[in-house]
Amino acid sequence: MEKLSQILWRERELLDSLLYKLEQEQMVLASGRTRWLMRSAREVESVLTTIRETEILRSIAADQVAASIGLSENPSLRALSEACDEPWRSILADHHEAFVTITAEISALADANRDLITAGYRSARETLMSLDGGADGYGSDGAAVTVSDQRRRLVDWSL
Repeated sequence: MEKLSQILWRERELLDSLLYKLEQEQMVLASGRTRWLMRSAREVESVLTTIRETEILRSIAADQVAASIGLSENPSLRALSEACDEPWRSILADHHEAFVTITAEISALADANRDLITAGYRSARETLMSLDGGADGYGSDGAAVTVSDQRRRLVDWSL
């Protein structure tokens, strides 16, 4: 159990590092200074790789604990905590709650970063289109649209 708890603490630290790296990435995106964007992305990917490696260790440790208390392989953290006696029940439940909380924060931040990247891409695309005559309008998804025959439409408001 101690080995599993140590691995869970390590995972929590890694998820906290991931949240920090995503916040750094968001600041770089929001500032419009893309010089550091690739570095931020590499740092996020590095933390994700370490998390994946640690998840393998956690899975092995969780299977060992499950076997020792009579559960089947690949138990959830909640199932482990419910099957254990105190103090491990509370410790594992606390880990579970922390994982749920930080995972929600990471998901929200990753979505926000994705939106910033999409907006930046769209802005760059529209700028490039303006150099070539400009956009004629926008589609339902917000993307710039050009009329292929370059005809401009006029509205006669006197009608």
